Amino acid sequence: MEARNYFKSLRKEINQAANLGYRFETVYIGGGTPTILPDELIRTIDLAKELFPIREVSCETNPNHLTSPVIELLKGRVQRLSVGVQSFNNRLLAQMERCEKFGSAEEIQERIRSFAPEFICLNVDMIFNFPNQTEEILREDILRVIDSGAQQVTYYPLMTSPTVARSLASSVGLVDYRRERRFFEIVHEEMEKEFTASAAWTFQRNGVGMIDEYIVNTREYVGLGSGAFSYLDGTLYVNTFSLSEYKKLISTDEMSVTKVQKYSRYAQMRYNLMMDLFGLEMAEDGFPSEFGISRKRGLWLEMFFLNMVGAFEKDTCQLTPLGQYLSVVIMREFFSGVNHLRDTARSSISPEGIA
Repeated sequence: MEARNYFKSLRKEINQAANLGYRFETVYIGGGTPTILPDELIRTIDLAKELFPIREVSCETNPNHLTSPVIELLKGRVQRLSVGVQSFNNRLLAQMERCEKFGSAEEIQERIRSFAPEFICLNVDMIFNFPNQTEEILREDILRVIDSGAQQVTYYPLMTSPTVARSLASSVGLVDYRRERRFFEIVHEEMEKEFTASAAWTFQRNGVGMIDEYIVNTREYVGLGSGAFSYLDGTLYVNTFSLSEYKKLISTDEMSVTKVQKYSRYAQMRYNLMMDLFGLEMAEDGFPSEFGISRKRGLWLEMFFLNMVGAFEKDTCQLTPLGQYLSVVIMREFFSGVNHLRDTARSSISPEGIA
């Protein structure tokens, strides 16, 4: 089975990373549905824990994999399980063809409620600003996700690449960004009645929350597996999206990186700013030590703009509600660009060879 062969190659690449001297304390397992083969997944997690001082594992899953056999294997190995729900509205789920694959909103909510206590953090991924989502639907979604018992909620704005935008337009309609800010405000108003915002779109219940795909405690990371990204010393490394090429490279003891992009010092400073804005922390301390210049001098135009539009509270670096929304817009556009890059890479590969 192709998926089992992929896991074997992935474990070999993990060994390669260890031999190169990399050391990891946190692991994020995503990029599709890693729980499709739970036995292969736990072998991979166990190997990573043997090779590295891992203290925290975060893993994505789909709602239909919230079953007792899968959860029994994951609990104790995975500290943060992230479930891709998107919406608890059955009409929206049906339009996205998710009901048949993953179950009804009621079934999903009950699975989350049953299995949330098994993990330090069960995160629910939700999305706002779907084309056919109304304010009423959004508020109902928020009530249901709060009632689900999840310890963390990540409420993403709808992020699309051109390919996804065309698909949405043909199935559920065009995305209307004019109402996005209002939906963002509703999310914060309602979520913060029970949760605390730990990032622009992440909310924690009772202080319980862990790493996710978009905000981590360290800015540098190594991505292993087909289609993964690494960011080290201001350089982006992109692993091949071709499964056949990935398998071939790993089998010959090569790493799977096929594209490398070195970013300028200015681009690195802007990336630093974006992540600080998104993480709701604008402390000046780390910036001079990393770049040898203050943020106000190195990014004077960006900081001037943010101050002029009222992104910060007066005489502080605390973000205003507008500043928080602007950080979401910046991140949304950034990751829409990343999704476009992925679409472009995949378009040149035959369907059977895409990661």
